[in-house]
Amino acid sequence: MSRLLSSVLSLRRDPRILKLPPYLSLLCIIIGTVWLFLLPLDDYSRRTYISENALLPGQVHTYFGGSERNIFRAFRHEVDALVDKDDYRRNDELERLLKGVGLKVGRQNYTYASAGDEYAGENIYGILQAPRGDATEAIVLVAAWKSIDGRHNSNGVSLALTLARYFKRWSLWSKDIILVIPPDSTTGTQAWVDAYHDAHNAEHVTALPIKSGALQGALAIDYPMTGRYESVHIVYDGTNGQLPNLDLINSIVNIARNQMGIQTFLQNMPKHSQNYQDRLQVMLRGMLNQGIGAAAGPHSSFIPYHVDAITLQPYGQGWHEEMALGRLVEGSFRSLNNLLEHLHQSFFFYLLMDRDRFVSIGTYLPSAMLLAANFSIMAIFLWVKSGQTTAPSKAPAASEKPAEGQLKDVKATDPSSSTGERDLIMPLGVVATCFALSALPLSMFNHIPSSMLSVAFTVFSIASASIPFAISHVLSTFYKPTAQHFQLTKSFSLLFLGMALSTLATLNFSLAFIVGLLASPLTFVQPTKNLVLRFTLAGLLNVVAPTTVIFSAAQYAGMGVAEVLKQAAFGWNIWGMYTPIVLWCVWWPAWLVGMVNVLGVTAA
Repeated sequence: MSRLLSSVLSLRRDPRILKLPPYLSLLCIIIGTVWLFLLPLDDYSRRTYISENALLPGQVHTYFGGSERNIFRAFRHEVDALVDKDDYRRNDELERLLKGVGLKVGRQNYTYASAGDEYAGENIYGILQAPRGDATEAIVLVAAWKSIDGRHNSNGVSLALTLARYFKRWSLWSKDIILVIPPDSTTGTQAWVDAYHDAHNAEHVTALPIKSGALQGALAIDYPMTGRYESVHIVYDGTNGQLPNLDLINSIVNIARNQMGIQTFLQNMPKHSQNYQDRLQVMLRGMLNQGIGAAAGPHSSFIPYHVDAITLQPYGQGWHEEMALGRLVEGSFRSLNNLLEHLHQSFFFYLLMDRDRFVSIGTYLPSAMLLAANFSIMAIFLWVKSGQTTAPSKAPAASEKPAEGQLKDVKATDPSSSTGERDLIMPLGVVATCFALSALPLSMFNHIPSSMLSVAFTVFSIASASIPFAISHVLSTFYKPTAQHFQLTKSFSLLFLGMALSTLATLNFSLAFIVGLLASPLTFVQPTKNLVLRFTLAGLLNVVAPTTVIFSAAQYAGMGVAEVLKQAAFGWNIWGMYTPIVLWCVWWPAWLVGMVNVLGVTAA
C-alpha cells in the first residue's frame, strides 16, 4: 500500500501529466456536444406519462356545446363591436357582460416604461366563486384582447366569456375560476399576476381590488383566427426558461387526443414524423426559446410564481370548431379541479421531443456540465502551470552525489516541477477591469431609448473590438507582462466562467449550453509571438464575439438589431429576464479577457 501511494505521489510530479488537461477539455466539449445530439434517440428519451393520478384526464364527460354555440356567436358579435374602442370604454362593456354572467368584477391600471416607450393599459377580470369551495384555491382562464402576434383575439375572448357563463351554471367546482382579459399578451398579464401576489411596483401597477385563493393552474386561449381549425399548438415556454409541470401538458394532450380527437403539437412543428430529425428540431427549438428566456405568451407570467400554465393556439384549416376547443378547456379545468394539492409529482425540468416523448434533467444535464467543466479544468491547469519555475538549478557536485536510495528524491525535486511565486496583482486587475466594464452594456442597452439602440450597438461593437487592443497596449507599455501573468489572467476568467455556467445549467440548461458552446474557443487561446497567427486567432475569436452573435441572430431571424435589443430591454424591465446579465456580465467579459490573451505580448 505504501509503495502504491509513493507511486501515485511521484506520478503527480511527472511533467507528462500537465500535457493532458487541454486534451481533456477538448474531450469534454466533444462529448458534451455529442451527448446532446444523442438525446432524441429512443435509448435516451422516454414516453411521457401522467404522475398525478388525481388529475384523471379525460375521465369525465364534457357537455360544452349545443346551445352554447349560439351564446358564443352572440358574445362574438358583442366583442367585435368593441374592436375600435380604447381600453377603458371597452372594459366598461366587458364589465357589463361579466356582471351579467354573475361574476365579481375587478379592474386594474398599469403603466410600464422600457427603452423610451410607455406601455399602459387596464386589465379587467372576473371571479366565479366555487359553490363547493372556500375561496382558498383558484384556476385562471386568460384571454388577452390581442393575441401573441398582435391580432385581435376575437374568438379567444368570446369563447372565454361563453365558458365563464357555462361554468357558472355548474355546482361541481371546488376551486374558484378567474377570467382575466388583459389588453395584450405581454404586459397586462404580467401586471395582473404581479399584483395578485403583491409583488408589483405600486408606482406603475395598481393593486387588485378583489382576489381569490392560491392559483393552482392557468390556461390561456390565443384564438385570433376565424373558421374551423386542424390542430392545437401548445405553447409552454416560460420566462427565463422556466417550464410548467409536465403533468399539465400531458393531461391536455391526453384530453385533446383521446376525448376530442384533436391533434396537438409543440414548438411550431405541426407536421411531426416521429423520426430523429423532427425530434431533434423540436428539441433545438425548445432549447432556443428557453435560452432566450423571453415570455412566449400570456401564460409565461404565471410560471415564475410556481403556477403551472400553458397557452392553446388553434392552427390550420380543418374540421374542428370553437366548441371542441371549449370542451378541451372544460376537460382541463375539470382535471385541475380534482387536484387536492399543487402539481408536484412530475417533472419541472425537461426537454420535449414531441408531445409524447421527453428527456428529464438527469439525462440531459451532463451535456452542459461537461462544457462548464472544460473551463474549470483549464483554469486549474493554468493555475498549476503558472506556479512552475523554468530556471535551471545548479548541478550537484561530485562530492555531493546522492546515494542510490536518495535518487528518487532528487528526481522528485526536479526543477521543472518546482513551484515559484505568483504575481497576482496585475492578472486580478485585468480580470476585474474587464468584468467591471460589463456594467456599461448592461445598463446602456436596457435603458436608452429604442431610437438610439442601433447607433449605440454599432458604437459599442467598435469599442468592444478596440478595448482588447487598448488593454494589451497598456500592459505591454507599462507593465511588461510575462507568460505567468497571461496564464493567471486566463485562469481567473475561465474559473469564473466555469462556475457561472455550471450554476446556470441547473436553472436554465439551454442558456448555459449555448453560451458554453460559443465560449469554448476561449479555452485554447493564448499569447503567441507569431504576428500572423496572433491576428488570425483574434479574427476567429471575433467571429464568436457576443456582438457578432447578436447581429447574426438578428439577421437570421429577419429582424433588426435594434428590435432585438428593444425586446431584450422589454424582457429585462417588465418580465425580469436575466439573459442580458449572462450575456453582458458573464460571456462578454470572458471573451474580452480571451482577446487580451490572444493579443498579449510577453516580456522577453
